[in-house]
Amino acid sequence: MHQTDAKLSRRAELLARRTAMDPGARAAAARSLRDTLLSTPEVEMAGTIAAYVSIGAEPDTQGLLFALWKRGAYVLLPRLLPDSDLDWASYEGPDSLAPGPRGLLEPTEPSRGPDAVASADVVLVPAVAVDRTGMRLGRGGGSYDRALARVGPAILTVALLYEGELVDTLPAEPHDQRVRAAVTPSEGLVRFSR
Repeated sequence: MHQTDAKLSRRAELLARRTAMDPGARAAAARSLRDTLLSTPEVEMAGTIAAYVSIGAEPDTQGLLFALWKRGAYVLLPRLLPDSDLDWASYEGPDSLAPGPRGLLEPTEPSRGPDAVASADVVLVPAVAVDRTGMRLGRGGGSYDRALARVGPAILTVALLYEGELVDTLPAEPHDQRVRAAVTPSEGLVRFSR
């Protein structure tokens, strides 16, 4: 997948800033994002939530996943396929995860298929940054652009971000998919109009 130099340099700059963050600040941000999402009406009412297991310096989702699961939501997590598309399987608590490719933790439950994301009431996605129109900058593999293309227009899709990652504009390409909201520690849930 071709990527513009602008996207590559912006991604590298933002990832370096994440890596340099104080672990305490990262943990506080994760708690704030979790609490905001757990009190978002669509999340409170959702029967099925597609989410992801954070890796590296991403905003931590482990506490959020556990809270959603304990609340009784059906949580779908991605499993990376060889062609970089995403398959989905259910989360059944922290012990239902196993190491996968590229340092990912993946669900060990039976596969539900790439189209399972379309059945979710809310979709939580990783992002390196999001602009004020909902354009999302990911890690560059295109996996979530493919997944988001399967999600209906009325479904809340939310990117989890640190401070400074909700920006005015981002470089975009035709295949890039927008999200309908982003959540940051200081701004809470920010919805984008289209």
